[in-house]
Amino acid sequence: MSALAPPRAATVRESTGANRTGPSPGRRRRRTPPLSWLRRWVSPLAIVVVWQLLSNAGVIPEQKLASPLQILATARDLVADGTLGSETVVSLQRVGLGFAIGASAGVALAVLAGLSRLGEDAVDPPMQMLRTLPHFGLIPLFIVWLGIGEAPKIALIALGVAFPLYLNTFAGIRSIDRRFLEAARTLHLNRRQRLRHVVVPGAVPQALVGLRQSLGVAWLSLIVAETVSASSGLGYLINHAREFLQTDVIVVGLAVYSILGLVTDAIVRALERKALAWRP
Repeated sequence: MSALAPPRAATVRESTGANRTGPSPGRRRRRTPPLSWLRRWVSPLAIVVVWQLLSNAGVIPEQKLASPLQILATARDLVADGTLGSETVVSLQRVGLGFAIGASAGVALAVLAGLSRLGEDAVDPPMQMLRTLPHFGLIPLFIVWLGIGEAPKIALIALGVAFPLYLNTFAGIRSIDRRFLEAARTLHLNRRQRLRHVVVPGAVPQALVGLRQSLGVAWLSLIVAETVSASSGLGYLINHAREFLQTDVIVVGLAVYSILGLVTDAIVRALERKALAWRP
């Protein structure tokens, strides 16, 4: 009987499943259904259909809010005559210039404050004070200082962009494990090499979070900036339509704002996946 019995170790492996091949059930990746992404479109499409039905029934007056089909027709006309394209280009130029200035200032100040205690003492207190101010409330001062041209609009966007990038980049630098910096010193890396191989990789994840936040603030700042003495841009298009109660044009302008915001956020998320491919 004892000769025919399997060894105890083998019995234990069979009972515990230790001899199974392949990953354990807890580590298996869930397979996403092929058309699962369509589920996210069900509720938005349902809202649009109900909106159109209520407009056809007269529940939603045209003077208050145009129907989706009318908005679509208006968007097609604005694209055809070139109005929407030209105004969008102007808005993109404002966001691009304001974002470049604000992002450069925010990252530079964060690096200065994050790498040096002296820099932190000099930079962080005024940045913490200024970030508590509602930067939209500074519009009257910007107009007094810079006039009513492009300068106050770009300054408003730049100011809104700078603070999220500064805070997140500064936090990313300060959250780097000090053991990595000590290892870099042990390897006799100079300051530039430590910055390239230790500081930048350690701060990039948090900085990308700040980048996404800054882009959202940039588009929000643009909407407000273009309602102040603007003669071009999507905000001007919306204000001009408001005077004539053209709700279809207003909704088209707002839709373009939201689409541009989603596109820029998707670009940053793609950059994040590529830059952080080393993370599990």
